[in-house]
Amino acid sequence: MYTTFVILIVIVSILLCLVVLIQESKGGGLAADYASGNTLLGAPKTTNVIEKATKVLAALMVVLSIISVCALPEAKTMDSVLQMEQPATEAPVLPTVPAATETAETADPTPLSID
Repeated sequence: MYTTFVILIVIVSILLCLVVLIQESKGGGLAADYASGNTLLGAPKTTNVIEKATKVLAALMVVLSIISVCALPEAKTMDSVLQMEQPATEAPVLPTVPAATETAETADPTPLSID
């Protein structure tokens, strides 16, 4: 269900981008030069339709975004997102010291001297 909402949001966002690019700008520039041609050709209401489409698509995107948050899949555990599972590793193999074969009685009691 969540995937469906994400796909719908992507489609609405692409349509919204296209509608915004089609819109006539409110400022001057090139749109001011050609605005009178739009009324001469008999289509003065097209800007109203495009503005309404922009408002409807923006509202639809907001509604779909809120619904998609409600449709998020539930987490199975209550762990934090920052706590990531570490792969289980074996304990490192440490070098072993060979067993002493001499006992205290047979060992040489003279200490080593460093000269």
